[in-house]
Amino acid sequence: MTQTVPPRRAQCPDPPTVAENITHLTPYRPGKPIEEVERELGLTDIVKLASNENNLGPSPKAIEAMQRAAAQMHLYPEATAPRLREALARHLGVDEKMLVFGNGSDDIIHLLGVTFLEPGDEVIQAEPSFVRYKAAAILNNAPCHSLPLDSGWTHDLEAMAERINAHTRLIFLCNPNNPTGTIVSRAALERFLDRVPERAIVVLDEAYFEYAQGPDFPDGSRYVQEGRNVVVLRTFSKIYGLAGLRIGYGIMRPEIAAWLERTREPFNVSGMAQAAALAALADTEHVERTLAMNAAGKQAFYAGFEALGLPYTPTHANFVWVDVRRDCKAVFEALLRQGVITRTGDIFGAPTHLRVTIGRPEENARFLTALRAALD
Repeated sequence: MTQTVPPRRAQCPDPPTVAENITHLTPYRPGKPIEEVERELGLTDIVKLASNENNLGPSPKAIEAMQRAAAQMHLYPEATAPRLREALARHLGVDEKMLVFGNGSDDIIHLLGVTFLEPGDEVIQAEPSFVRYKAAAILNNAPCHSLPLDSGWTHDLEAMAERINAHTRLIFLCNPNNPTGTIVSRAALERFLDRVPERAIVVLDEAYFEYAQGPDFPDGSRYVQEGRNVVVLRTFSKIYGLAGLRIGYGIMRPEIAAWLERTREPFNVSGMAQAAALAALADTEHVERTLAMNAAGKQAFYAGFEALGLPYTPTHANFVWVDVRRDCKAVFEALLRQGVITRTGDIFGAPTHLRVTIGRPEENARFLTALRAALD
């Protein structure tokens, strides 16, 4: 009689070792998706005010352009985005050689780290600010010095300037700052730039540039054209409503751009993204509608927070940083159960704050109603 011998269980190998610097990375925590809330809570009417998207949606012209481009999805896109490059350079008043396109402006942040950080280099940023700056430093084994914002939730440029040394290579300034919506003024920025040594590159992240136009807000491209070591980051994800297509760009001196073109992944921006961005750029009417919606929503939020006695930070972007004066995670959960998604401040080191995207009028009203209920 043949005896069946059970198969030997395969022994799991030891987990692979990773570079020590990778152990210091924290996975990015995006805003909670609508679909996830629907699955978890069984809700069907969800308002998402968590990720600073344009809730008016993309330009209809961008949708049409993307649909046309979809017929060519079997072909690789044009690697240097020539049509978009020409139109964007004309729109910005810069040389085409000053532009580098990325899979979102996050891609440019990554490229800057890969291209310019060597052993011994250091990075400076503010805290709280956009988390991907620190990731660029960690990925390239560079110490990242995070300096706290001042009492008005604004970059402390004096402290940042004093932290600069001979090893400083990249300095990140988010303007307007995410998550606080505050800005560095033109005069303050120019005083700071005058103190930055030639070897350091100042990266001005202007993802919310179009929302922040005003007499005190500096246009970073001006400093690039002056020949300074300044890199400006902008995106089609915010006011242009193309977050799902992932397309951003950097404005920089041609010599800097040439180095990033060496490290950039080929075909890093899809053909559909290029086509949609080109159409969105031309639809100025859609941008104006978005700005009007944002301005009205901002005032609605301010009035609502004042009525509730909640301190908030006046914003230059499409979101508001508000102190709910209690555990933000508890308030977040209470809002979530009412079908409203926001962003908790604890991930930014502010355990009583929420960051709330300004949406359409009906979405803003629903949030304020839900907030009142959550605070009762």
